[in-house]
Amino acid sequence: MSLSMKEAIYTRHTVRQYKKKAIPQPILDKLSKRIEQVNQTYNTKISLKCDQKDGLFLPLRYVIAKNATNYMILASDDRIRADENIGEASADLMLYAQTLGLNTWWIGGTWNHKKVKTQAQADHVIGILVFGYGETSGKPHPSKNSREVSLYEGKEPDWFRKGVDAALLAPTALNKQNFFLQGKGDEVSIHTKEAAFSLADQGIVRYFFELGAGKDNFKWIY
Repeated sequence: MSLSMKEAIYTRHTVRQYKKKAIPQPILDKLSKRIEQVNQTYNTKISLKCDQKDGLFLPLRYVIAKNATNYMILASDDRIRADENIGEASADLMLYAQTLGLNTWWIGGTWNHKKVKTQAQADHVIGILVFGYGETSGKPHPSKNSREVSLYEGKEPDWFRKGVDAALLAPTALNKQNFFLQGKGDEVSIHTKEAAFSLADQGIVRYFFELGAGKDNFKWIY
């Protein structure tokens, strides 16, 4: 029985080593269709690359990576909110891949920029999302607690707590979880500390929070 997107939040973990196992074409077709949908939704230009055996990583990554030959290029036109939208789109895709029985690895640095950017469909490329059948399912990353990353004014509703719990399971740069969620009534805002990938992190966390809280329960305040 396949996972729902919400269930995938709790089973998804970063995986860096993969089996030499081909991904069936029907699965790739589903991924391609999903990419088309998120590109329309978030105005991104993410693309799919499979069986790329050489030159993907800088030397450091080869120490910890294994059989990471399939990836999505996380790209967009260079515009306002581009990184945040790429974050939201990539969050959707990593969880969708999980529902298909695949594992993922969001990489913001140490990939071969020259190789990947020549394959991209837009000039603004911030990372890659590796996917495949992991040698393991990964393990949970160290996490802050909800009080460190959130504050609700008044009695905290159940939907806000569930949203924060989901947000804490989102991957962020260097697992720093440099975000803060604030709620009041049905309004929620998110802030991230300025750093590399902070806007992409914000998009990823927003997506996880929405799935956990339920979109109909609140609205974002910018």
